[in-house]
Amino acid sequence: MSSFLQNLFKQPDESVIGIDIGSSSVKIVQLRKKKGRAVLETYGELALGPYAGLAVGQATVLPADKIAEAIKDVIKEANVTSVSAGVSIPFKSSLVSLIELPKVEPKQLQEMIPLEARKYIPVPVSEVTMDWWIIPTAEANDLDFIESVDEENNQLKAQEQKVQVLVVSIHNDILSTYTSIVKGAQLNTTFFEIEMFSSTRALLAGETVPVMIFDMGASSTKVYILEKGIVKYSHIINKGSQDITLSISKGLGVTFDRAEHIKRNLGTTTPAEEKNVYEIISLTMDYIFSEANSVVLNYQRRFNKAIGKVILTGGGSAMKGVLELAKANFQTEVEMGDPFSKVETPAFLEDVLKVTGLEFSTALGLALRKLQELG
Repeated sequence: MSSFLQNLFKQPDESVIGIDIGSSSVKIVQLRKKKGRAVLETYGELALGPYAGLAVGQATVLPADKIAEAIKDVIKEANVTSVSAGVSIPFKSSLVSLIELPKVEPKQLQEMIPLEARKYIPVPVSEVTMDWWIIPTAEANDLDFIESVDEENNQLKAQEQKVQVLVVSIHNDILSTYTSIVKGAQLNTTFFEIEMFSSTRALLAGETVPVMIFDMGASSTKVYILEKGIVKYSHIINKGSQDITLSISKGLGVTFDRAEHIKRNLGTTTPAEEKNVYEIISLTMDYIFSEANSVVLNYQRRFNKAIGKVILTGGGSAMKGVLELAKANFQTEVEMGDPFSKVETPAFLEDVLKVTGLEFSTALGLALRKLQELG
């Protein structure tokens, strides 16, 4: 748990919070606006494992009332003063599809999108809430039609250009559960947002090359490939930092708690123990990186473009040695995410936030969006 005195920042401005409900912990960030800039007031994290009788670091599926209880606890412990919130929904609880449609009049396109999207949704459309974004054309001078010569008839014919649409759907039961969580935690929430969009808001800084965000959580690792801030490809890898803890526990014959401590404190272990732990970690990370590279390859085949940068985020990416492993596995530039660089923070927290910030990308991205609502 991390917090600091808010009276350092006392201002009449309205404060907002972003709440990221993960599989092993709940994270919260409180921001306010000062002279047009986002200012960090407080932040905190609370493990969810103990609410299910499990260890800290273990992933769990809690009922809505337990999650609401955890949110109220982290609000209290982090000295949060606002209830004006944006809340994340896990990527695994959504369906994100990139579809292609003919380039037609906007009104006609709006009618076509929900009809076409049905092909990608495995349940009746009436059971989901759906939204979509039309992706702008890559080049400013794109023509409405591309002309080509019909060699047989020596005539020009118009070939219809395609438009890409990002379609997002969430099952209504999921939304109902999160509405119950918000009500139980006594929050004033104006939106739910899939974690992918929140974390990218916090991590990207106007990159012009395709970027892959590598988000390693407790139960899974999410990878998102974006072009000019727009998601073009996404995938969930079914292993995360908890799998490393379980492997350490099994490999060294220690409890989950002890294995989690060893994983988080590699720098304090003996050289012999550290070597064994690195070998165990590498086995899981090799699988994760192999899957991530397959995503990169599929993206390159589909769009004929190369990844220009990989940004690491998520609590698992903070493990000692992960950055070096990532640089060895990805054939491109790799860097640690730094979401708190987008907000004004106390100087004495600068070094701490560069490490802990990896876990707060989603919560910070939510709070940034919430601040935008204030105008």
